This record gives sequence, C-alpha cells and structure tokens, in this order.
Amino acid sequence: MNLKTIIIPTIVKEALSHNEWSHVMDEEIDALEKNCTWDLVPLPSGKKVVGCKWVYTPKYKVDGTFERYKARLVAIGYSQSYRIDYFETFAPVAMLNTIQILIALAVNLGWEIHQFHVKKCISS
Repeated sequence: MNLKTIIIPTIVKEALSHNEWSHVMDEEIDALEKNCTWDLVPLPSGKKVVGCKWVYTPKYKVDGTFERYKARLVAIGYSQSYRIDYFETFAPVAMLNTIQILIALAVNLGWEIHQFHVKKCISS
C-alpha cells in the first residue's frame, strides 16, 4: 500500500464511508473521552464556541511502507480572538530548539535515540 492507493478524506462524510478511517476516528474519540479531555459546560454569555475539525494522516515506516491510519480531532484555533479567548485552548507542543538540544546532548553523550508511538490512554 502506498500514498497513491490511500484515500485521504477531506470531509467527515468521506472518512465515514471508509472502515479504516471510521475505526481510527472512533479510537480518537474513545481516547479523548477516557482522558477526560473536555467537560461539557454551558456557554458563557458573550463567548463564541471554538469549533473543531478532523485531520486525516496516513503514517509510514522509515522504509516508506504504510504503517497505520491516524485521525485527530483538532480545535479550529483561528476562530479565537487574541486577548479575549486566545489562551483558553491548550495543546502541549515541544519547541523545535528543545528537540535540537536533546538530540545534540544524545550525540555528545553517546545516548541512543528511539522513536515510538504513545497510544493515548489513562492510567488506572
């Protein structure tokens, strides 16, 4: 299976018509719910809802062969207003220079570097 044979959906309806994408969407929703990612609360007056969208990405191994389907539900951050609700959505992301420093340390200190996928789950 290669990039030319994988259909990457652009809308939810299209994704739901493919079992593989539908399955990973269910897994993403299950993980978000298990991790208590959000609470449903009444919308405060004068506030706008920050919407969300699905992002679909096929993942490949180092040799270029297909590994798995990945679907993420992401906030539509561009709908927020700076200084009003801009800082209310939080997603931890490592800064590039932090990663560069860690790689430099690993090289200089002879550390091994491994890449792995962490499945989202809560600890019991």
